[in-house]
Amino acid sequence: MFKNKYHLYRHLKQSMPKIFEEAKKAADEIGIPQEWRGKFGLTGAISGCHGLITKEVDEAISKVSREVIPNKVFADEIRDIVKDYYGDDYDALLVSTCEAALWLSFDVLVSPPFTGRGDKYRSRYIIPYERHLHHHGGYGRPIPPHYKDIFADRGCTAGELGFYGKRLENVDVVIVPMAGGRYSVHGIKYHPVILLSEVDAKGTAARIKEYAERYADTLAGFSSLGYDTVGYGYGEKDEDGTPVLQKKIGELAQYYNVPYIVDNAWGVPFIGTDPRKTGAWVMTYSMDKAAGAPTCGLIIGREDAMVPIRRAMGTHGDRSGTWSSYGKAAYVTFDPGKESLAGAIAALKALRQKADKFKASIDKLYEITVEEFSKLDSKIRHIFKISKSYNSGAVEINYDDCWEKGVPFPIFSIEDMYAGTNILQSGTDVMGIIQTVAYDANIFVSPGLGTTDENGDIIEDKARLAVRGLVKLIEIVAKYSGLI
Repeated sequence: MFKNKYHLYRHLKQSMPKIFEEAKKAADEIGIPQEWRGKFGLTGAISGCHGLITKEVDEAISKVSREVIPNKVFADEIRDIVKDYYGDDYDALLVSTCEAALWLSFDVLVSPPFTGRGDKYRSRYIIPYERHLHHHGGYGRPIPPHYKDIFADRGCTAGELGFYGKRLENVDVVIVPMAGGRYSVHGIKYHPVILLSEVDAKGTAARIKEYAERYADTLAGFSSLGYDTVGYGYGEKDEDGTPVLQKKIGELAQYYNVPYIVDNAWGVPFIGTDPRKTGAWVMTYSMDKAAGAPTCGLIIGREDAMVPIRRAMGTHGDRSGTWSSYGKAAYVTFDPGKESLAGAIAALKALRQKADKFKASIDKLYEITVEEFSKLDSKIRHIFKISKSYNSGAVEINYDDCWEKGVPFPIFSIEDMYAGTNILQSGTDVMGIIQTVAYDANIFVSPGLGTTDENGDIIEDKARLAVRGLVKLIEIVAKYSGLI
């Protein structure tokens, strides 16, 4: 029907008013109550609309808000909880957000010193060319130079004060295409998309090693996501379930004696990716995404790496030699506050004590998603691969090889998300379903945004309607794409 790819996306852009009109009608047809609209969604793990905390986390926050308790008491309790699970060689620190955790980790462990005699030198860290790389890949100037504009439209503030502004002084980031990854151009906001379902872990590790050898004289670290799904390029796992690529990068970090910083924002401690098995020096989490805490970030890492990180936050003891403190330091701006500390403790305890309950919720959501997607039109049903991740507390819906299968269903870029032209996101908003992360032919669905009760259990009718709305929207988009 469409001569070239961009003709399809131009047609979809022109058809957006009609698509949204049909989406509104579909919301009525499937019976989404008016009182639910705008108050439930496909995931509680997006920063634009946070998921709801459980009753036990809420009670923990409320209890301490009227008590006089030094913050270092909470900080040490978090350390104890983490050490009890990962061992005494690991330590922990809570900060305000996962982005704060990344910033702190890269500045402390990767950026070169700025004091001392002589000229300042540059340092470089290496990352695979993967999804979300504007987060963990945003702290240096990109190498090769043709990637220099890759983050241009991914912030609300332009130029020096946008994502460019967070780059650390004298730090470069080397971006390595993943073996088997495909970086074709798609979207209404026509940009390269990152399609990773066919990534070759060992081939990618070999490429990263080649780049490490090339830049060995300035090599200061490695970084990657900590996710474990096919759509993120980490579907290849060893016998204990650890993503092979992460393990290989960890081995390179050990060989070169440089940090491996793992961004596991949409991940959960204890249940998810294990930093001990990947070789991560530090792993960062957005505790309000999948872990059920209020807004805050957590860093778990090797004790030797955590000492300077904790010192930068002012929590590693006074100069007089105490074992812990909670004072002003270089990064006091990342202080999470007492309520977040208490809430994170309650969430971490729940993850330890109720891991089976957490997994059961994901199992139930997976079952609902499979059932609802089985009702899709047969012409497009087969392009969607559905799996679940306990690490991310989510169900993944991937269709990144559909064009190769001869079904050119539209793939929206992350630039579409920021431009408001990702119809699979903006369309659910029109239906009264708060959107999820749905770009690069990969969709995550998770509990928490009005689809769970105060105990964290799935409210089946709400979860089912949220997924059913997504399915209906997919069919509408497929119709306007000339597929059904």
